[in-house]
Amino acid sequence: MRAEVRWNMALSRGLRCCQRVFSWIPVLIITSVVLWSYYAYVFELCLCKYEKWLAYLLVFHVCFVMFSWTYWKSIFTPPATPCKKFQLSYSDKQRYEMEERPDAQKQILVEIAKKLPIFTRAQSGAIRFCDRCQVLKPDRCHHCSVCETCVLKMDHHCPWVNNCVGFSNYKFFLLFLSYSMLYCIFIAATVFQYFLKFWVGDLPNGSAKFHVLFLMFVALMFFVSLMFLFGYHCWLVAKNRSTLEAFSAPVFVSGPDRNGFNVGVRKNLQQVFGENRRLWFIPVFTSQGNGHFFPLKNRSESRNPLLANEEMWEESEDCSEEGSLGK
Repeated sequence: MRAEVRWNMALSRGLRCCQRVFSWIPVLIITSVVLWSYYAYVFELCLCKYEKWLAYLLVFHVCFVMFSWTYWKSIFTPPATPCKKFQLSYSDKQRYEMEERPDAQKQILVEIAKKLPIFTRAQSGAIRFCDRCQVLKPDRCHHCSVCETCVLKMDHHCPWVNNCVGFSNYKFFLLFLSYSMLYCIFIAATVFQYFLKFWVGDLPNGSAKFHVLFLMFVALMFFVSLMFLFGYHCWLVAKNRSTLEAFSAPVFVSGPDRNGFNVGVRKNLQQVFGENRRLWFIPVFTSQGNGHFFPLKNRSESRNPLLANEEMWEESEDCSEEGSLGK
């Protein structure tokens, strides 16, 4: 029996290890395509075969650096997780686990939540609680089965960055999409004249001909797909919704409301990018708050009995100091 248990544990560890390895494949694909595009544009197109476009090379490298920077930040910024204040204390955990009646368990969670800025509910109307992480979920927080943790303001798990997109890296993800589009459209625009020469047979024979052809097709293909994705996320930011909230409206005491966190386009933008507009397009963290509390459209909604002191949470940075931006 023990041997079977050990075998199952070893098999489970092996599967998790394989999953972690395979999860990097989309990232490697993107990285390979970008490195090839760099070689093809700089060495095959600009330096070796045709003209030494100094101005084009400068702009290209700016786009390349910003794309790489934002992609790196999207991948390696740890998901923000709930701080210790949302975890059950030892005594509360004992009470919760020893209680067998579901209604009594719900009441225990309600009592604990009175000291926390929690305004959203489960579909059943109960306090949202994660059995795996043993935490009361802050508003807009969801458990990611891939990352195996609760993520603050979770938007989605993106395989192309092998990371959860949420409070800690949503700005970086948006900048990654925008600089990816800029990178693609710049390549397509500057290669277009040689793409036309390719079709009329004016380009000399050589490997550069095929680099020009594939640069054009790959750049346009990625640009079109990124354009729709970026447009969708711009709409989400303007409405102050996550991807999850767009599909399933958050539930408040008064009921479901897709616009519950919508406080106006300007304030919605500031929540993601911050108040300093000079830093909006630079991949440094400038988002407002700590991911545990978000202003509501209806201020009276936030004045419910479950919150003892809202101002304390609006101004407090305790959760940030406890390392809420990743364990």
